[in-house]
Amino acid sequence: MPQFETRRPVPHTPEQMFDLVADIERYPQFLPLCEALTVRSRKERDGKVLLVADMTIGYKAIRETFTTQVLLNRATLTIDVKYIDGPFRYLDNRWRFVAAGEGGCDVHFFIDYEFKNKILGSIMGAMFERAFRMFAEAFEARAAKIYSPDGPV
Repeated sequence: MPQFETRRPVPHTPEQMFDLVADIERYPQFLPLCEALTVRSRKERDGKVLLVADMTIGYKAIRETFTTQVLLNRATLTIDVKYIDGPFRYLDNRWRFVAAGEGGCDVHFFIDYEFKNKILGSIMGAMFERAFRMFAEAFEARAAKIYSPDGPV
């Protein structure tokens, strides 16, 4: 039942950060350990987008693919990820983007998970907290690259 939660202030708007995290197809380009990501389905309704996606993560000789349902709610600037299938017993992941001073925002990230296999859980579990910190830094670096005055719009 490992959990990881963080709040990171960034100098970008909540909408910019929402868009960056919601662009899951680009994760393999910049996110550590993410080797592949495929969107199986995409449905839009009432201003929300519901995705089903497969993500492959790798660390040394270990490769695992898992399927999640991702609910993108731009109106509330929230992203909720629910586990469907793969190496976890369960996985619950939430993102919130809250306006902060001077045009920036606070990025709230929460994940709660447990691996089905205890051995895999002990191997990956020790590495996951470090990985989540690396993920936060990777998103921040990606935002700086995309939203800086010299980066793409």
